[in-house]
Amino acid sequence: MTTTTLLLWLVLAGPAALLALAALPATDPKRLAGLARGGALISLCSAAIAALLVALGGPLATPALPGIGILFDALTAVMFLLVSFVGSIVVLFSRNYLAGDPGHSRFTRLLSGTLASVLLLILSGNMAMFLAAWVATSIGLGQLLVFYSDRPAAILAARKKFIASRLGDLCLAVAIALLWQATGTLEFTGLFAALKGVAAAGETPASLSIAAVLIAAAALLKSAQFPLHGWLTEVMETPTPVSALLHAGIINAGGFLALRFSPLLQLSTPSMDLLLVVGGFTALFASVVMLTQNAIKVALAWSTIAQMGFMLLQCGLGAWPAALLHIVAHSLYKAHAFLSSGSVVDIARASWSPSPGGAPHPARLGLAVVGVLAGVAIVGSLSGFDLGREPGLFALGAILLMGLTHYIAQSIDTRPTGFVIARTVMGAAVVAGLWFAVQAGMAAVMAGTLPQGAYRTDAAALAAIAVVVASFAVLTVFQASFITAKPAKDGVAATPEWARAFYVHAHNGLYVNALANRLVLRLWPTGLPTRR
Repeated sequence: MTTTTLLLWLVLAGPAALLALAALPATDPKRLAGLARGGALISLCSAAIAALLVALGGPLATPALPGIGILFDALTAVMFLLVSFVGSIVVLFSRNYLAGDPGHSRFTRLLSGTLASVLLLILSGNMAMFLAAWVATSIGLGQLLVFYSDRPAAILAARKKFIASRLGDLCLAVAIALLWQATGTLEFTGLFAALKGVAAAGETPASLSIAAVLIAAAALLKSAQFPLHGWLTEVMETPTPVSALLHAGIINAGGFLALRFSPLLQLSTPSMDLLLVVGGFTALFASVVMLTQNAIKVALAWSTIAQMGFMLLQCGLGAWPAALLHIVAHSLYKAHAFLSSGSVVDIARASWSPSPGGAPHPARLGLAVVGVLAGVAIVGSLSGFDLGREPGLFALGAILLMGLTHYIAQSIDTRPTGFVIARTVMGAAVVAGLWFAVQAGMAAVMAGTLPQGAYRTDAAALAAIAVVVASFAVLTVFQASFITAKPAKDGVAATPEWARAFYVHAHNGLYVNALANRLVLRLWPTGLPTRR
């Protein structure tokens, strides 16, 4: 056994320590939390060492053992570092957050076991190990969802998650069985080698196409996509660290699944279309609903659903490095947002300033949207991207940078000055340039690991790009008109009746989750506690 292989096996030390901790009997909560933090830090240190080995010598894989193996390539390095980093922070935060709670020790054990399962999922070099870790992650999260077992909403959310997870597990298990039958191997290295031969032949066997569609379905189910998204909006019934832990490789495990099997999905147009359509629709639907929420954690949950849809849309467009970049950025931002959500009111009060002009006029917003679309195309071309061959990049950049439209519209005031407008436009251009630069950097890091230059330019993809960009542009321009519901006051006209009706329907998520609750209660009516 070489020194490199030995070091690679040592990355299991962190997950193994967390698994051992999960099996410990009840003990002093603070001591248990300290041990959990130690296990998470071991994972973080080993992730950094293994990532350095990959950067210096390329992808690493352990010799195949029955059901066990490690594949440590650039994708594993990025995700293992991300999950270890976020996980260690969540473990530290939960130590103080749950201090004095009677279930503190139980929570720490569940947290440790779930985090270990996610880490093993990322390290898996064998599809059997991947499936086992996939199922274990779902089971661990299910236990965390019912940490407060006397809350009916928590039980209901866990039951909806259980149904969605078991459907996803079944899809993944059948897909792996088909892949084993077609290629004769469970090792990812062997699978990727076989898929290169299929790509060279130019014809994808039916069994591989079916497996690809099932994997896409499993990714959608794992990532709380429409219509089985409702459980995520009810995670608020659990302790706050669980919401943050979701973004340490659990809710985005669907994205990781798509990235890991990207060589297979790339060979199947139906699987890519499934990700494209469901992901794009979910992104738009959840974005609209999010804007109507007045509870910070619920709004963050809807934001996560939208972001996961957007990330899977990127996968459906063949923008694999962009999808990974999205996972990293969203995980870091959203974990911080949940952990700091208790302070958001104080922060808002401290930073509030009167805005007599109110929201920008739709006409100014429309002008800003046109400017953003033009700016993305110009900056992308100047950055060396061929947006004609990579239209997905234009779409992704445009949607992301539409967040700047209010910033730009405010500069086009009733009495605009050249200095303010120039400064605003330059700031927006810098942000766009940074996005394209970071995207190029991620593509360079993932060269040889994720498919490169695989952006779709077929009619279905171009139509989806046009619909999604146009929909987000309309939402950006008119959100101030129909995402608020205000009566007439001080001479200001009331919000139109249709907009107020839309607000109510959107606030309730078009009642999709209510229908899901009825279905679950009909299928699983017993065992729900009643509130006192």
